[in-house]
Amino acid sequence: MLAAALLLSACGTKTAEQTATASETPAQEIGSGDIAYVQVDVVLAQCDLYKNEGTALQAKTEKAQKGWAQREQSLQAEAAQLQEKYEKGLITTRDAQAQQESIQKKVASYQANAQKEAQTLDEENYVFTNRAQDLLQRAVQEINADKKYKMIVNASALIDADTTLNITSAVLAKVNELYALDQKNAKK
Repeated sequence: MLAAALLLSACGTKTAEQTATASETPAQEIGSGDIAYVQVDVVLAQCDLYKNEGTALQAKTEKAQKGWAQREQSLQAEAAQLQEKYEKGLITTRDAQAQQESIQKKVASYQANAQKEAQTLDEENYVFTNRAQDLLQRAVQEINADKKYKMIVNASALIDADTTLNITSAVLAKVNELYALDQKNAKK
């Protein structure tokens, strides 16, 4: 997509040699309806899929991360307290070793559980992203089913473009329509 944007921007900087060559061969003129762009990030951030499921997944991920941080701090504090007690001579070496082993077991258990939870969240994020990309792709295909556009590009690669070429709102509406249809079909 970046190559297409660079190609489009390079079209405006012809040298004299290119102009002479172009006049020898018939140039294909691109009409304003042949090219369109979509602000993919806007579609993904505003679509019903993100509003209904993405924000919940984001909140779930943030909650898990906070929980991991709290658990790590708790285990670190427990280890520090044990070290302090031992250094002050408040517990025997044997008791300190037993408590240290207990803390190490807690750390290992925490790490295993956190890793499983992280893998589950990664998989959920992967599936969510794939669903969003699938909806986006299907929406663009349906909008361009009549082959009205010869090229549809992601706006993130654009340097400058006429806003009349922006089909973001149409794509967003189609993504939401397809999402609603998918939800309806999933309930059957």
